[in-house]
Amino acid sequence: MNKTAQIVEGATTSGAFHIEDVYPAIDDGRFPVKRIVGERIEVWADVYRDGHDITAAALIWRRESDREWRRTPMTLHSNDRWFAAFVPDEVGRYLYAVEAWTDEFATWRHGFELKQKAGADVAVDAIEGAGMLTKADAPDPEAAAVIVKQCELFLQSGDASALLTEELQDAMAASQARPDLTRSQLFPLMIDRPRARYGAWYEMIPRSQSTVAGQHGTFRDCIARLPDVGAMGFDVIYFTPIHPIGRINRKGRNNAVRAAEGDPGSPYAIGAAEGGHDAVHPQLGTLQDFRDFVVACTALGMEVALDFAVQCAPDHPWLKEHPQWFKRRPDGSMRYAENPPKKYEDIVNPDFTAEDAGSLWNALRDVVLFWVDQGVKIFRVDNPHTKPLRFWEWLIAEVQRRHPDVIFLAEAFTRPKLMKGLAKLGFTQSYTYFTWRTQKWEIEQYINELNGYPERDYYRPNFFTNTPDILPYHLQGGEPWMFRSRVALAGMLSSTYGVYNGFELLEHEPIPGREEYIDSEKYEIKVRDWNKPGNIKPYISELNRIRRENSALQQTSNLRFVGIDDANVTAFVKQSIDQTNTVAVAIALSHDIHEFWLPLGDTLVTVNGEQRHAAAVENLLTGERSALDWGGIRLRIDPDRDPALFFRCLA
Repeated sequence: MNKTAQIVEGATTSGAFHIEDVYPAIDDGRFPVKRIVGERIEVWADVYRDGHDITAAALIWRRESDREWRRTPMTLHSNDRWFAAFVPDEVGRYLYAVEAWTDEFATWRHGFELKQKAGADVAVDAIEGAGMLTKADAPDPEAAAVIVKQCELFLQSGDASALLTEELQDAMAASQARPDLTRSQLFPLMIDRPRARYGAWYEMIPRSQSTVAGQHGTFRDCIARLPDVGAMGFDVIYFTPIHPIGRINRKGRNNAVRAAEGDPGSPYAIGAAEGGHDAVHPQLGTLQDFRDFVVACTALGMEVALDFAVQCAPDHPWLKEHPQWFKRRPDGSMRYAENPPKKYEDIVNPDFTAEDAGSLWNALRDVVLFWVDQGVKIFRVDNPHTKPLRFWEWLIAEVQRRHPDVIFLAEAFTRPKLMKGLAKLGFTQSYTYFTWRTQKWEIEQYINELNGYPERDYYRPNFFTNTPDILPYHLQGGEPWMFRSRVALAGMLSSTYGVYNGFELLEHEPIPGREEYIDSEKYEIKVRDWNKPGNIKPYISELNRIRRENSALQQTSNLRFVGIDDANVTAFVKQSIDQTNTVAVAIALSHDIHEFWLPLGDTLVTVNGEQRHAAAVENLLTGERSALDWGGIRLRIDPDRDPALFFRCLA
C-alpha cells in the first residue's frame, strides 16, 4: 500500500519541506561516512516548513544492493532539529535519507484541542476529525482495529474524546496519505567489520625470515615465526610484496644503481619471467605454501595483509603482453618511475591515461580479487596518491561490492588534504604524520585534528612507529625508553597501529643524516636473532594485552587530553563506544624523571547504565589500585623503568 502521491527529493530546492544540515555526512553526501557493524548510528537533520502544521519525519536506510527501505520515526529535539538512530547488522555499503511530511491528523488534533480549551464550538471540527478516520489506510490489522474502534465510539456517543487518544494518534500516524512527502538526497555509508578500526600490525619482509645466514626465507619460515609474533599480541601480519622481482635494472644493496651478483633486488620492483602481480616469488615457495601461511595465521587469530603496489619491473610480463599500458620517452626508451631527486630505474608505472586504460583498470582489480580468493582480506596500498583518485574510488567500490569485508590501508605520506581525500573516496585506513610528531603540543594538536569533525567520520588512522623506508631521527639513538614511549603512544592514542619488524630488537642504524636504515632489507636478505638480548618483546606483549582487554583502547575518536603541568608528559582519557570502559594514560616524551598531578575528577565511568565520577584507578600492568584524592592522583614516571602508565578508571 502506497500512501504517497509524490516523493519530492532534494528538498532544499523543491517540496513543502526543507531538510538541511544532515549529520553525519561527508562533503554534503559526496563520500560515504564510515561506521562499524552492529553499532548504533545517530542521524540528525534540520526539518522545517512554512506555517503551523504538525511535521512528521522518518529516517530511512537500506543496503545499497537492496530495493526495500527500512525506516524508523525521527524525534524532534528542539528548534526543528530531528534525530533517529539505527543499527546496521551487516557489513557493506548502505544508503540513508530523511523523509518529512505533514501529519494531518496530528495537525487537526492540535487545532481541535486549542479550540476546545478556548471554549469554542468544536462539533463540526469533531466531524471533520472522524472523517479523516474513514479515509485512513492502515498498514496492519492492529492499527486498523484501533481506528475502526475509535471511529465507532465517536459515531455512537458523539464524544470527541474518542478521537483524542494516544493509541489512535499512533495508529493514524502510520495510516494517512502523505501527499507532500519530501525526501532528502541519499547519503552513502560504509559499514565495516571491527578490524577496520582496531588492530596491531606487524610488518614483515618474508624473505628475511630464514634462520640461516644468506639463505632466502620462505613461507614455511614465516609460518615458523608466527608463534613468536602471535605471543606479542599482533592481529595483522603485513607482508611487503611477495611477487617475482625484476632482473632488468635491479637495485643493489643500499639502493645501489646496479646489483651485484646474488643481490635479491627490491620487492617493489614487481614482475619477471616467473610472473607478475598474481604470482609468488619462487624462492618464497608456491601459491599453496602461501595459502598454508594464511591458514596458519587464522589458526592463531591473526590476519594477513598484502602490499598492493601498482608498479612494474621492466621485465614484468605486462610490458610484453600490454605495451600500450606504459609510456615511452620521445626517443623510444622506457619512462621509468621518478620522485625527484630520486629515480627508480627498476620500476615502471602504468599509464592510466592510455587508450586501453579500461583494461588496465580491470586487470588491477582482478589482481586484488585474485588475492582475496587466496584468503587475503586486507591490502596495504603503496603510494596511492601517485595514481588517479577516481581509479581508487572505482577499484575499492568494485572489490567491496563483491567482498564488503575487504580493508584497504592507504600508505600515502603526502599533503594533508590529499591524504584526507584518499580516505574520503574509500580507503578504510590511512597512514599518518604520527611518525614525526614528537612534541607534546604537536601530538595533541594532531590527534585533536584527526578526532575532530568531519575527519573522525571518514579518516581512520593507523599509527606506524617505523617502516622499511622510515627510521625517524628520535629512534636513531637506540634508547630503549624511546622505543617503549613511541610504541606506547602509537598503541594507546590510536586503536590501529603498527611496527616494522626489527623495532622490537631496537634496530636503529641509519644512513648518516637521513631517516633511512643503512643496509636496508629492502635491498638485501637479513637474518636476525629474534630473541636478541635487550629486546622489548615483553613490553609490546603487555601493551597489546592491555589493548585487547580494554575496549576503550579499541577506538580512537573518543579521546580527551588531560591538562598536566609538565611539557614533556602527555596524558589522556579514552572511553569505549558503550561507555563501560574508561582508561587513563600518561606517557613521558623525554628521558627525565617526571612527577606530576593527574586530574581525573571530571572523568565519568558508566556502571549499570549510570554515569559516576571516577573514584579510583587500577594500574593495568601491576593490578594495583589507588583511590583518587581531591579528584586526582600524584604520579611518577621513570622512563628507564617504564615511560608510560596505564590505568583503568573505577567508580
